[in-house]
Amino acid sequence: MSAPARLPLLLGGRQFPVPVVLAPMAGVTNAPFRRMCRSFGPGLVYVSEMVMAAALVHGNARTQKMVGFDPDEDFRSLQIYGSDPHFVGRAVGALCGKGLVDHIDMNFGCPATKVTRKGGGAAVPVKRNLLRAIMASAVEAAVPHGVPVTAKFRIGVDDDIVTYLETGRIAAEEGLSAIALHARTAEQHYAGEARWDAIAELKREVTGIPVLGNGDIWEARDAIRMMDETGCDGVVIGRGCLGRPWLFGDLVAVFAGREPAPAPALGAVLETMCTHAEALCAHMGASHGITNFRKHAGWYLTGYPVGTEARRRFSMVASMDELVALCGSMDPSLHLVAGGERLKRGHTNGPIKVVLPEHYLASRDDLVVPDDADVAALSGG
Repeated sequence: MSAPARLPLLLGGRQFPVPVVLAPMAGVTNAPFRRMCRSFGPGLVYVSEMVMAAALVHGNARTQKMVGFDPDEDFRSLQIYGSDPHFVGRAVGALCGKGLVDHIDMNFGCPATKVTRKGGGAAVPVKRNLLRAIMASAVEAAVPHGVPVTAKFRIGVDDDIVTYLETGRIAAEEGLSAIALHARTAEQHYAGEARWDAIAELKREVTGIPVLGNGDIWEARDAIRMMDETGCDGVVIGRGCLGRPWLFGDLVAVFAGREPAPAPALGAVLETMCTHAEALCAHMGASHGITNFRKHAGWYLTGYPVGTEARRRFSMVASMDELVALCGSMDPSLHLVAGGERLKRGHTNGPIKVVLPEHYLASRDDLVVPDDADVAALSGG
């Protein structure tokens, strides 16, 4: 296969010849996970977990700990969530002023009820003036430090409240460096098929900044197909890399015109699992690290014919010693079943009822932000 000519992704003066971004995923894209992905696909954009702007400003200890990068992460990407322009600006200014980040991404697509019921995440684009104010505040705080600001969002709340084209236009007008569309509505959650035609329409309607596509990239060739079909400038990888950090190596290969490597045999997967678990234990402590790893174990084993009992034992593993012994009991020669790469990992639920604040839809033009009590509650303060 040959690689078609594609423009590099430009962020803050940095060129990324392979326009691939790791999607921020809560409880997943921490430093150990990003390290695993980078080991297979160096030189890409790997975004951390989402953190709350208000929590950063209030000095929430748990949130502060999430703002951490490995010494060799030379492009430190952090996603911010916020529904108050003041707190977003303060948080971005502090992060950039202290030299803690090289890239800020903003979340306007989270469909979680605890976020949307406060007017955050996927609810923000409904209020066009509030959205504009948040974006402007972030850009104003980041620009003096040369830090690019991007945003990720969904098609809309549901099929009746569609916001993505207006969101993209506002982002371009307010000086964002790139935008990414998860081509589902918040109501869809993670069910159904991603609507790649919406990515194509966003690319046609918004000029001047790169448009990235997200949704249903399960194999490396899907990324090429998305770009070919939609004209988008790059891709954002979410659930497709869960339990498959080598997907980023496959992506580097296909963008260079090479065939991706065959799916690894179980022995190589088990070695990767142990390396990942050790990193989580070092990062979180032995008990929390191995507990956090359990969900990853299920994702790593998806598509391998290991049997129900083995899956159950991996889902209950309680220590590194137990994990190592369990891995040693497996047949390392097992191969992925046909079509195993496309078996869905992570969230699959939906559709859902999207919960918005009371009277939120009365006007799309007002600029209502959470009061201080709401901000303190959101921040854990």
